[in-house]
This record gives sequence, C-alpha cells and structure tokens, in this order.
Amino acid sequence: MTIIPFLIAWGLKENPSLVKGTTNRGQLVVPPITIPPEDILGFDDFSSNNIKELRGHWLIVNVIPNEGCNEICLEALLKTKQLRLMLNKELPRTRRVAIIIKNPSEEISNQWWLKDTLLWRLNRPDDKESQTLYSSLLHEDNKIDTSLIDKLIKNENKEVALNSDLIRVKVGAEFINKIAAVSKGGISDGMLFLIDPLGNLMMQYESGFNTYKVKDDLMHLLRISQIG
Repeated sequence: MTIIPFLIAWGLKENPSLVKGTTNRGQLVVPPITIPPEDILGFDDFSSNNIKELRGHWLIVNVIPNEGCNEICLEALLKTKQLRLMLNKELPRTRRVAIIIKNPSEEISNQWWLKDTLLWRLNRPDDKESQTLYSSLLHEDNKIDTSLIDKLIKNENKEVALNSDLIRVKVGAEFINKIAAVSKGGISDGMLFLIDPLGNLMMQYESGFNTYKVKDDLMHLLRISQIG
C-alpha cells in the first residue's frame, strides 16, 4: 500500500496525457510528500472530534498561512466547498481540510467558518443585492452577526444549516517547511493541495485556481486510484 501513491505519481509523470487537457496546471509533487497522521491535530473542538474522518480519504486542502484570511483566502475556501459538491457520487471519498499555520483568535477564526458555511447562499449573480453583500463579506473586517445568520437560514434548522464539512487542523513545522519548499515562492493565500488517503501530498495549485479544472484533475486521480 505504501508504494501505490508513488506509482500513481510516477505514472502521471511518465504519461502526462492522463491529465493533459484537463489540468489547471496544478503541479504534480514527485515524489509525494508524506504527512504522518500523528502530525495532524484538530485546531478546535469540532475538528478534534472529527479528525478521524480524514483517515482513508482524499483530502482537498486549503492552507491559511496568516493570522488573517483575506478575500483570496476566503474565496479559495468557498471554491473547495463548491468543488466537493461537484464530485457527486465521488463526494464520500473526499474530505475538506483547512491547515491553519498561525494562531488567529477564536473570534476571528469563527468568522471564517461562519462565512465558509453561509456565503454560498449569497453568491447569486442574478441577484445584485445578494452579490453585493457577498462581495462585502469577503472582506475580513465585515462580520456575519446573529441577525444576518437568521436572515440567511430563514426557517431552516439552525444546527443543520450551520453544520460544517470543513475540518480545521494544525500540522507539524517539518511538514509546513516541506510544502513551503515545494511551493517555491512560499505558501500564499488561496493555495490548494490534494492529499491522497495515505497522507501523501500529490498536487498543488496556485491562488486563483479554476474550480472546474481542479475537479477534472481530482476525478482523474480518483479514477486511477484503488484506495480511498
């Protein structure tokens, strides 16, 4: 099992046509960088209680490198939420993860998770008012308060409406240094990584990635993989 991801990476390197034409120019990490399970810790109680969900799944990973999550960072989180939903029947094979490198306050990080959970409701190009509010809330200084939560979820069950599929984690310094080295220019806001079920970092995407093209890449990996 330990050599499977290396065989996948080698096969893609030797046969780039497998992803050519559908790739978002994501960088294939060869050889893959492995993150030991014991180096992944829950960032908060929710994540600690659900950390076991990461085992045996393909991980769609956002990295939040700073104490703030700017518009690029937050929009990347929202893109991966959309990306996972687009996988349809393959969705259960994946999990969403955010790696938090610095130590933001609970108040600040709670706003990130609220926006990740709720902003999709406002991203409606056909509704100018909703789109304006959506764009405004991408700015970290603009908060979601209780009244806006109630307005957005209306008569839905609040607990269900605020349920998150994003597991937030901290990782060891060694792994952070490795992904920073792979990223060449360092870890920037909005970067995306794909990690296989054995904990191997397989691909990375720069800020501004195209959701649909990343989906094509991930579907290729899911099709050729017999794990996860």
